[in-house]
Amino acid sequence: MQEFFCPDPVALHARLRPDSLACVDLASDCRWTYRELDTDIQRAVALLHHEGIDKGDRIAVLARNSVYQIILQQALMRLGAIFVPLNWRLSQQELPHLLKDCTPTILYTDDEVSDLPPGCRSHSLVSFASEFAALDPAPRCLPHSSSDTCIILYTSGTSGMPKGAQLTAQFLLATAMNFNVLGEVDTGCIFLCDTPMFHVIGIVTQIWPPMLRGGTFIVSPGFDAEKTNDRLSDPDFGVTHYFCVPQMAEALRQAPNFEPEGWTKLKALFTGGAPNPAAHIRWWLERGVRMVDGYGMTETGTTLGMPLSRDLLYSKAGAAGLPGPLTTVRLVDEDDQDVPDGEPGEILVFGLNVIAGYWNLPEERKGSFTEDGWIRTGDIGRRDEDGYITIVDRRKDMFISGGENVYPVEIEAVLLEHPAVREVAVIGVPDKRWGEVGRAYVVAAPGQELDQEELARHCQSFIARYKVPKEFRFVDKLPRTGSGKVIKYVLRKEALEVH
Repeated sequence: MQEFFCPDPVALHARLRPDSLACVDLASDCRWTYRELDTDIQRAVALLHHEGIDKGDRIAVLARNSVYQIILQQALMRLGAIFVPLNWRLSQQELPHLLKDCTPTILYTDDEVSDLPPGCRSHSLVSFASEFAALDPAPRCLPHSSSDTCIILYTSGTSGMPKGAQLTAQFLLATAMNFNVLGEVDTGCIFLCDTPMFHVIGIVTQIWPPMLRGGTFIVSPGFDAEKTNDRLSDPDFGVTHYFCVPQMAEALRQAPNFEPEGWTKLKALFTGGAPNPAAHIRWWLERGVRMVDGYGMTETGTTLGMPLSRDLLYSKAGAAGLPGPLTTVRLVDEDDQDVPDGEPGEILVFGLNVIAGYWNLPEERKGSFTEDGWIRTGDIGRRDEDGYITIVDRRKDMFISGGENVYPVEIEAVLLEHPAVREVAVIGVPDKRWGEVGRAYVVAAPGQELDQEELARHCQSFIARYKVPKEFRFVDKLPRTGSGKVIKYVLRKEALEVH
């Protein structure tokens, strides 16, 4: 098989458009042209050489978003070493497990961490920035294989213990190309980057597409709804692309300074990472904002995406779209046979945008991949006659009531159409008569009163009776991961304990 080498878009654009603005760090108010960014990456390579970092070594980061994380990641990729961004929201009980798993040589942090594994030393990310700035750029390294692991991303753990997904350089390139085609990204693009860099959206999808095109990425230290609303309206920023999870979009909408008519340069507001109901998408479209939902995972990057046509976005609202150009998708039944259009099937993905495997878990590949290399996503999709795929649910979230398969996402989408409902999560709970029935955890919209009988009648107008939840629980909030996904195993655990 022919060998390919790591892509290096920064080095390329340092020659193609050296004086073009590459990035802005909002926390430090620093900015870099492509020539300056390329030079600083080579300075960081010199510092890492001095620290004794070699090919295959892991360098972990526990810090808020900054351009310096991108400089570190790019420098490590030029060295053939591995970047491991960790969730700074983790508890003191969770973090040691991940550090023990990835065994980093250095942990760069915002704050001091005491419980380090053997052989790991801790430095501040601020000191990293000041130290490399004082050095001369290192000589260029020979390029490394694009199939080598260059980032380890720990999955957010909605079903239990996180696993370290091994991202390769070809994964980064394929994700960027998929998003660039689907998202109509061009050289003049300007991305505002709020999503945490310990997630695939944060470290790949909001960084690599503009970097590949020679555009600009503006990095904020973290999401703040009011600040983001102001930045999307700021003509000096001229933001063209904004990517977030649906819960962040909802926060923008609820903020007091929400004025989308001022987002004059924005091509679209892209969502991913969690289901985005059709009702929400139509709400944004009716207010002049193209809300473009897509589908991907830590393990597959950008996989599906919608076109930017307002008519198609409205008529296909709720769909996650079509596969990107470097991706192939199948929908299969339990025997791995392709299902016809209109029938639900598990989504299998094949392409350069698929991870190599899981760090320290070689046995996981057997369960997660088919023998011929398709990754089993565990997500259930349905394809329409035009090829657009809608995510029906997670396979593990499906439950069986009276012999019928029930997909909670379908019920959640219906409930979110009701004006009194702001958020909802549906799970299956044990039932003596039907085996399992639905239980809906519902958060009320501001100023609204919830009524169980009214919600049940609403559901019966749209879905079969066996799908209607038999119980509604009204709650103040839903348990979520740092990326905004509902942690349904917490709800299931509570249901089993109560039952």
